Amino acid sequence: MITFIIAIFLLIFGYIIYGKFVERNFKIDENKTTPANALTDGVDFVPMSSNKNSFIQILNIAGVGPIFGPILGALYGPSAFIWIVLGSIFAGGVHDYLTGMISMRYGGAHLPELASRFLGKYFSHVVNFFALLLLVLVGTVFVSAPAKMINELVGNDADIYLIIVFLIFLYYIIATVLPIDKVIGKIYPILGFLLLISALGICIGMFMFGNPIPELTLENLHPKGIPYYPVIFLTISCGALSGFHATQSPIISRTINNEKDGRKIFYGMMIVEAVIAMIWAAAAMSLFHGNDLSLLLENGGPAAVVNKISVTFLGTIAGTIAVLGVIVLPITSGDTSFRAARMIIADYFKIDQKLLKNRFMVATPLFVISFILTKMDFELLWRYFSWANQVTAGIALWIGAVYLYQRKTNYMVALVPAFFISSVIGSYLCYDPTIGFGLDISISNTVGILFSIALTVLFFSVLTKRKSTL
Repeated sequence: MITFIIAIFLLIFGYIIYGKFVERNFKIDENKTTPANALTDGVDFVPMSSNKNSFIQILNIAGVGPIFGPILGALYGPSAFIWIVLGSIFAGGVHDYLTGMISMRYGGAHLPELASRFLGKYFSHVVNFFALLLLVLVGTVFVSAPAKMINELVGNDADIYLIIVFLIFLYYIIATVLPIDKVIGKIYPILGFLLLISALGICIGMFMFGNPIPELTLENLHPKGIPYYPVIFLTISCGALSGFHATQSPIISRTINNEKDGRKIFYGMMIVEAVIAMIWAAAAMSLFHGNDLSLLLENGGPAAVVNKISVTFLGTIAGTIAVLGVIVLPITSGDTSFRAARMIIADYFKIDQKLLKNRFMVATPLFVISFILTKMDFELLWRYFSWANQVTAGIALWIGAVYLYQRKTNYMVALVPAFFISSVIGSYLCYDPTIGFGLDISISNTVGILFSIALTVLFFSVLTKRKSTL
């Protein structure tokens, strides 16, 4: 219990102290006109209040990641708390803040356009591929996950599941093509409140009715002995560090009125997501022992664990309401996934999005591909999503490091987490037998570190060369 409470306080202090340091390091300009005001179009560039933007941002970035991921990470025991706390303060918060603020400085640009500007034009094509791959995978995961949870509430019927999938897709189409303030801007603040109340309810129920939350140990308690490094850093992404956020922050960079709101909206909502992740990881550890949790995950997946935790801690009625709060998360990230994908494609091919027919033209193929992917095994889909997610996070952090280096400010705040997550990406690809090469863990970790060293050498050599030619 003490570990959990200290972790929550560290997250709060991280926002106050390190978040302020990152903001000063970025050098905000409160007098600078933001894209929301300079490029207002009534569709994507729409000025909104900081509170409304904050609620939209937390729902955009959250999904089921800060719930499903931490529940899976709970198999490692309290050591999972370390990554959530340190990852969100020193990696995830920095990632989200820099991505959102740099996007704002360049007219609400999405990640591929930023990659073209800071990493090179040819590399932007690679980033376009990974960004769109991630967004379609996320959109698909966030159709399947809530459909499974709703279906479990009503009795696991195959026909009902298909109807739920159809209805979620229908909502996604509407939210993707309509102006941001017509659907997302109106309902997200309400849903954001429901999300926070659900997490608070689980936290209170855990303290009142749960077993003591285990205290910190560095021992790997995973029942199957799966290594902590690099696997946990992909298992728990949302809630610590997630490249998906880099695709969502530019959406909000187009609706912010003043740069001073950036720390609250980007860094602050990452910390809120980390608190949600801490609550669900702690709840899983409180209610289950490692083997029991592993067995339930094998038989029912994370959705079954969510139902069990909610009903146990809150009772049938309140627990069902809490599950509905969890269901809101993936739906409110799935719609903005497709919206971001539409915006990226439109920016890439210079397709005017003021016309409704153009928005439908860009979005329709995305939904067709996603529907086909819903037939894919969910666990395999989640693994591909997790790896693509952290590849995108690494790209975004390298972009942030280049931006800060070029402006002669402290680029280490981005370079250090970029180095770390790049080593994780390389190691996981070598280690994982399903989507990777299935190599020995020691060899995989060595390759991962060498990969990061090579990227760092390239970082300095290219930037030094650019500097010398100026």
